[in-house]
Amino acid sequence: MIHQYKNNGYNIVLDVNSGSVHVVDDCVYDVVPVLEPIVKAGLTGETAIEAACMACERLPYSSTDIREVCEELLELHETGQLYTEDIYQDYIIDFKKRQTVVKALCLHIAHDCNLACQYCFAEEGEYHGRRALMSFEVGKKALDFLVANSGNRVNLEVDFFGGEPTLNFDVVKQLVEYGRSLEEANNKKFRFTLTTNGVLLNDEILEFANKEMANIVLSIDGRKEVNDRMRPFRGGQGSYDTIVPKFQKVAESRNQTNYYVRGTFTHNNLDFSEDVKHLADLGFEQISVEPVVAEPKDDYALREEDIPQILEEYDKLAQDIIRRHKEGKPVNFFHFMIDLTGGPCVAKRLSGCGSGTEYLAVTPWGDLYPCHQFVGNEDFLLGNVEEGIVRTDIQDEFKCCNVYAKEKCKKCFAKFYCSGGCAANSYNFHGNINDAYDLGCELQRKRIECAIMIKAALDELD
Repeated sequence: MIHQYKNNGYNIVLDVNSGSVHVVDDCVYDVVPVLEPIVKAGLTGETAIEAACMACERLPYSSTDIREVCEELLELHETGQLYTEDIYQDYIIDFKKRQTVVKALCLHIAHDCNLACQYCFAEEGEYHGRRALMSFEVGKKALDFLVANSGNRVNLEVDFFGGEPTLNFDVVKQLVEYGRSLEEANNKKFRFTLTTNGVLLNDEILEFANKEMANIVLSIDGRKEVNDRMRPFRGGQGSYDTIVPKFQKVAESRNQTNYYVRGTFTHNNLDFSEDVKHLADLGFEQISVEPVVAEPKDDYALREEDIPQILEEYDKLAQDIIRRHKEGKPVNFFHFMIDLTGGPCVAKRLSGCGSGTEYLAVTPWGDLYPCHQFVGNEDFLLGNVEEGIVRTDIQDEFKCCNVYAKEKCKKCFAKFYCSGGCAANSYNFHGNINDAYDLGCELQRKRIECAIMIKAALDELD
């Protein structure tokens, strides 16, 4: 499968199955699609070249140039960099048979929050249920469950999530200490992460986080008016002025690494590239601003008619990212970070985040769900930290959730980058984890195109 596109003056050819990316001139760009069916038909060598030259007669290039291009493209094909076959589909046959190895937990340390974010899928931390704080005893059992179900895997991940986890920070500290006590005896290494709105951040919390947290996710939507509209306190006052200086302190204290400021854009700020620029101008170098996922009835939900402007915003943002690199003030935008050198492992390419199998969410009372976005939906209650996984049928369903199980993914060039997208979004919009959230797919494809273009532009700077 070949995907071609033009962006910011670059002609880009992506060989989907191998992951090879080629930045080419106009002649190569125009010949690539002509030669593809010839190669797929099994023609090789001079026979393929002659057929391609005949098919390219109407192109505005000399026969000599077209012949040279065909020779180069066939050589790329022979070396496995162009017109490659899909070698991954056979891997999915054994997915359901694989032993389930849990590698990560999202601990809902607090089903409570001190903000009232309008788009919060957790309903101000309540998750369609009741307010609650996780006890140390429940958290301890969750870590024991993780160790017991992690097989031979050494590196384990735990995200302290909410609601707002700093509302229960004493338990966070106790669980980190307990996790560290498990490491040597069990040949494990915990990687802890904290996701916070920043309201309660203080020197004590920051000192502990800088010592124990491999990553900190800081929630902010961008410009003051944008953030305060969507992320107010329960009394209605904005949170921007409270959190910005705290977040700046976090970023500097961590030497501008191992953190993200993480925002959400909505129908109300379709010019979200300005919010990313604003965060960069505040001094943040690790930035993620993601599209809201909301029901169509919500006034802030993204709509199909918003897509053209959103795509244009990604182009603007990509150009700004390049400009900042040229000026020696680089920033990383999460959705534009892409590895073209080797790519993720096959399982990751096919099945994504591992929700429901490798990754689970734990409620304050110890219930297990496929991920944080399924919490509160009893149809996806897998079990609990005491009994373990009870609903293995649900887990088996998630094992088989991959790009080959999704009809919309099969012919999509982005499938090995997004791995089929979010199962929760698919379920919430279509009632099926093996469908796809169409608007999200459209934006994901654009982000991948921009990411590859940025890599091409930055390679020129090296």
